[in-house]
Amino acid sequence: MAKRDYYETLGIERTASDDEIKKAFRKLARQHHPDLHTSPEQKKSAEEKFKELNEAYEVISDQEKRRRYDAFGHAGGPQGAEGFDFGGQGGFGDIFNDIFEDFFGQPRGRARAERGNDLQYNLEVTFEESVFGKEAKLKIPRWETCADCKGTGARSATAIKMCPACKGQGQLRFQQGFFSVSRPCGQCEGVGQIITEPCQACSGRQRIRKERMLSVQIPGGIETGMRLRLANEGEHGVQGGPQGDLYVAITVKPHPHFRREGQDIVSDLPVNLVTAILGGRVEVPTLKGNTFMKIPAGTQPDKLLRLKGLGFPNLKGGHTGDQLFHVKVEIPTKLSSKQKELLEEFAKESGYTKDTEGEGFLDKMKTFFE
Repeated sequence: MAKRDYYETLGIERTASDDEIKKAFRKLARQHHPDLHTSPEQKKSAEEKFKELNEAYEVISDQEKRRRYDAFGHAGGPQGAEGFDFGGQGGFGDIFNDIFEDFFGQPRGRARAERGNDLQYNLEVTFEESVFGKEAKLKIPRWETCADCKGTGARSATAIKMCPACKGQGQLRFQQGFFSVSRPCGQCEGVGQIITEPCQACSGRQRIRKERMLSVQIPGGIETGMRLRLANEGEHGVQGGPQGDLYVAITVKPHPHFRREGQDIVSDLPVNLVTAILGGRVEVPTLKGNTFMKIPAGTQPDKLLRLKGLGFPNLKGGHTGDQLFHVKVEIPTKLSSKQKELLEEFAKESGYTKDTEGEGFLDKMKTFFE
């Protein structure tokens, strides 16, 4: 008997999209699933129809196979001899699992392996440590696979028996009208096995609570709010599931003198009036020790002075920031008679008087409004 056209089998147009193909197959597969039929005749007919749907879907859902089918039909090749390979299920397994879960509300088979929980450790570092980095020792409490029973939960191998209720399947099947419905076995909780003698170390829980000491390298340049991920250092899984991850959340303690702006370290630099006017050298603090900085003559308040390369390193290995100083000119509040006399002499020589204070500013404002 000649095969039906695959597009006709799936009930779709030749221009159908991938989503339309998948939706059509899911709908028909649910309708013709063999488990939905009770009599031998109906079940056999459904199995044939299901096989036909599977074959059509495997070709039409594969881009290359679909191109060949559109060009050469069921032969699959220009000489009509190559045909299609149906040895594997392709993407059928995944979609079948989706269909089964649509029917029965859960996956088939025994209890699945479960991945362990992710953990978070909150770590506070100093400002200096955030610049230069450090190796931190962390004590992490977590659930780990029991070493005595290797995660089985049983005292010995002979203490693990097949569940008598589900015969090791982990599922119980029963009829509801025309439907054959599966549910997890309540006696073994879907595992398919019963433990007659629990492990004494973990009391059958498969895991025990332990503290583990870990070393983690805190990179220079890190800042508050960042998290470091340590793969597979979270809690151990159950039923052979993989471990979770450990996240180290960083908080940087504030520094009494320095603050961070991007990759730069910023602080205020008090400079006396004479040095600001005449210039000079002042000793300044850095995280690598004190050093001297040149103050140019005529330095104005809030002028920004820079020391190259003394800021935060780039986490991605690029440019290192600088250390910046905001100049704060210190104005003396108490003057001796001699100091007052010298300043008044300076003011007279410079043409400054108390009455002319601010004239330069007013002149500029006049030009602004003109």
